[in-house]
Amino acid sequence: MKRYKVEKQTAYYHLMSRTVNGEAWFGDREREVLRKMIWQVAEFSGIRVVTYAVMKNHFHLLVDVPSGDTEVSDAELVRRYRRLYPKPTPWQPMRAEVLAKTLAEDSSDAAVIRRDLVRRMHDVSWLMKTLKQRFSLWFNRSRDRFGPLWSERFKSVLVEGDRWALRTVAAYIDLNAVRAGIVEDPKDYRFCGYGEAIGGGRMARAGLLIVDRDLAGYRQTLYGAGAGEKSEKESIDREEALRVLAEKGKLPLSVLLRCRIRYFTDGMVIGSADFVDAHVKADPTERRRPRRAHAMEGADWGDLSVGTGLRKDLFS
Repeated sequence: MKRYKVEKQTAYYHLMSRTVNGEAWFGDREREVLRKMIWQVAEFSGIRVVTYAVMKNHFHLLVDVPSGDTEVSDAELVRRYRRLYPKPTPWQPMRAEVLAKTLAEDSSDAAVIRRDLVRRMHDVSWLMKTLKQRFSLWFNRSRDRFGPLWSERFKSVLVEGDRWALRTVAAYIDLNAVRAGIVEDPKDYRFCGYGEAIGGGRMARAGLLIVDRDLAGYRQTLYGAGAGEKSEKESIDREEALRVLAEKGKLPLSVLLRCRIRYFTDGMVIGSADFVDAHVKADPTERRRPRRAHAMEGADWGDLSVGTGLRKDLFS
């Protein structure tokens, strides 16, 4: 049996995309369809979802792109293909059984098909493009509408593969529904990784085990170590947060994570200063002032830095 290597480096990304004009088009049905598509497309591409949040007008993903030299057998290609295309489609009419037979023949056609399928593995851009296109087609057909659904390509922030960095970004994502005032506890929101994991979702639980050894430990990040009182779980409004920061003060991390913070969507890179510097200094873009790591402000973020300071309009 032939095996083909997918040559990629290990990397974690926070990905986010929003609807046109921020229109709140997604009800329970739409969010459930998008949730299922996330797992479907990610499994085909070999990219692991650490956690996610599907909201009424946008979605977030924290993903793990596996390391290089990952082997993909013909049998695995067929399994992933069947996951993505359980039934023939106008743009992919070949059945999985036909694919398996073609690959087994090992002809020149089989080599072309293998190359095309492997090219789509471990590719964040392909993942987001396919996910958004698939959902757009379903959404427009279900609403008898046409035209664009998403407002932009997508936002991407590279995250260091350190547990603290991953845990902080994951918590920010899982707290989306709390931030929006939909629920008081993310465990009660079934369209996020933490809520799905608490509800028994095997893949969601496996993803969050990347950031902590158990969900109880991760919950301390969501609410602060030892948090249990309701007052510690409440959000703070934007004006109050700005007042505290203007006075050079700091907020508890569990409180600040309940604010919409541009570090997580526009910070370019999140991690230790050395990690951030290594990536932003490798950016070939010509600038008067070379990019550098900026320590994250407003809370005790540990040693986390970002690739751009965002001194103005920190809160989106």
